[in-house]
Amino acid sequence: MNSDALNILIFGAHPDDSEWYAGGVVALYGRQGHHVRMVSLTNGDAGHYEMSGDPLARRRRKEAAAAGACLGAEYIVLHNHDGALFPTLQVRKQVIRIMREFRPDLVMTHRPWDYHPDHRAVGQVVQDAMVQVVYVPSVVPDVPALQAMPVVVYLWDEFKKPYPFIPDVVVGIDDVVEKKIDALQCHASQMVEGWSHYSQDKAPEDLAARRFWLRRQIEPHLTRCADLYRDRLTELYGEERGARIKYAEAFEVCEYGAPLSDDSRKRLFPFF
Repeated sequence: MNSDALNILIFGAHPDDSEWYAGGVVALYGRQGHHVRMVSLTNGDAGHYEMSGDPLARRRRKEAAAAGACLGAEYIVLHNHDGALFPTLQVRKQVIRIMREFRPDLVMTHRPWDYHPDHRAVGQVVQDAMVQVVYVPSVVPDVPALQAMPVVVYLWDEFKKPYPFIPDVVVGIDDVVEKKIDALQCHASQMVEGWSHYSQDKAPEDLAARRFWLRRQIEPHLTRCADLYRDRLTELYGEERGARIKYAEAFEVCEYGAPLSDDSRKRLFPFF
């Protein structure tokens, strides 16, 4: 057992968001013996072109569990409805309770501006929870408040307003990119059926061929982060290694959490 194990907590809006934006680092943390908990604040019950409601929510919960097992992480799916999430006091209390119970060293979440209203709501509600999770013990009083503020980082996006994403940390995931693809493939309702339905390039029936098809579909996303932030990769990994990295995931520090010093970056992102 790793006595120095970190607690890494990821809040996504839907089952599959954590894997899409951070599946590589989740696999890296798991490989080093750290504890990762991925949380979907909605149950995904509207995220399909044909299915909906409880049958879809049950299916997506099973897909999330399989993806978490693939990456060596715990996966929690809350019962809030997909497409109807707001940063309410009720949802904030859910977030505070999860953070206090898990006691994270590092929290990851969406930025509060995004194409999807659920993503925006998650980013907002996590920001709103931060001061109360430590300094307001009378909110969710049955769970002891944290003694120290965790570092909070945003998951990568490419939206430019009100300001573009700042890549404070960029992690190469070449060694585990196949694990990330395996985890995404677990979300067949989204990554296979959904993509195939809205694409001219339909998914094959054969499972091996389907995985190759999925990899081809998401390859531009997998490589884009490294291409965008090559300078940051060479700064963090050195010129030679940074130039070779093909796949990466990026994170921006949120000022609502603890600051990310050089020492805490080395401790929280022990990959460089």
